[in-house]
Amino acid sequence: MARRIDVTGAGGVRLAAWEFGDPPKTDRAHRTQDEQLASGAGDLPGVLLLHGLMGRASHWAPTARWLSARHRAVALDQRGHGRSDKPPRAAYTREAYVGDVEAALEQLGLGPAVLVGHAMGALTAWQLAAKRPDLVRGLIICDMRASALGAASQHTWTEWFRAWPVPFATLADVRKWFGEDDPWVERPNPARGEFYAEVMAESPDGWRPVFEPEQMLRSRETWVYDAHWEELTQVRCPTLVVRGLDGELGRAEAQEMVRVLPDGQYAEVADAGHLVHYDQPEAWRAAIEPFLNALGDA
Repeated sequence: MARRIDVTGAGGVRLAAWEFGDPPKTDRAHRTQDEQLASGAGDLPGVLLLHGLMGRASHWAPTARWLSARHRAVALDQRGHGRSDKPPRAAYTREAYVGDVEAALEQLGLGPAVLVGHAMGALTAWQLAAKRPDLVRGLIICDMRASALGAASQHTWTEWFRAWPVPFATLADVRKWFGEDDPWVERPNPARGEFYAEVMAESPDGWRPVFEPEQMLRSRETWVYDAHWEELTQVRCPTLVVRGLDGELGRAEAQEMVRVLPDGQYAEVADAGHLVHYDQPEAWRAAIEPFLNALGDA
């Protein structure tokens, strides 16, 4: 099961968190849900899962479900994404995204938690781990680069959004375009088509993304021009860097990230691209489960 819990992020933005598995148990049956959350009720160690740009919490559902056997697994719709608020005038800065996760961990009573982040979510996770080591006891970075991507990258993304043939007439059209017809697709990738189908909603004229592309570009421009190696050196908890063999994070850069981390480890997943956890869920589990086991249940 998954249940929604609303939390308040930086600047008062309402965020939707999704808890997988049974609700926290407490020996005080008369406590309200808010009191249970505030007290961090429940004996299971916390895990917070953070999607990447354009993603949503539901993309983590397979991972969260097996995690929930031994952890309190929560996935967060970050600001501008999924079911969370998308206020046009809200800040879409690094500070805002990090502040949201900080607030979520505190309001949900999850910390010190293991943070599992994909792409942009991974950057947010390691920036928070550097800022608030008391809230993070372990970190999994999935296919996110620490180097600067530059202005050309932002221009490419702007042109890519303009190429989307929105509105899509059907979800089948969504799956086909992102899985086959998109110029960014080197070979047919059904998992990619399914990934984007999950971030579409039906409107009167067809299927459109649940996010605003302009907000995605605003979010992205706050990290692409800068490198993020310094924050990695400040992460003190055990950290696993995972890359898909055909992903965006190259092996040399991933191994350099492991080298600069005070307590870094490395894993890669064969036959996977950027959407590692979505492309190859079983291989993804095999890559991260030993790391989680070594952290223990404390």
